[in-house]
Amino acid sequence: QVQLVESGGGLVQPGGSLRLTCTASGGTVYAMGWYRQAPGKERKFVAGISASGTSTYYEDSVKDRFTITRENANSTVYLQMNALKPEDTGVYYCAGDETRWRLNIVIVTEGEYEYWGQGTQVTVSS
Repeated sequence: QVQLVESGGGLVQPGGSLRLTCTASGGTVYAMGWYRQAPGKERKFVAGISASGTSTYYEDSVKDRFTITRENANSTVYLQMNALKPEDTGVYYCAGDETRWRLNIVIVTEGEYEYWGQGTQVTVSS
């Protein structure tokens, strides 16, 4: 089975930046994405990228601040987070899909991802 491991979370002040990394191993992963869960709230979609890396999609509140990218080998995905706000605080999860083999689809629906990382904490506070 596929394993996903996130890293890069931490404590930053408003306006700061962080870069999250997700590394996949143990199997084939196509589309990948990032979700986050704020304290006491449901897990929500943040950003997604297609297997080819040519298509991306972002939740409205992070557009123009966050950027999702993927290595050519398709083994690692990144989330560059700039101009961070307190409302960005939460546990960030990496997700991967192994069934939808088309190269250019982006997955937004949580239930369509089969594999999840353990999460990494991001705290934005002054």
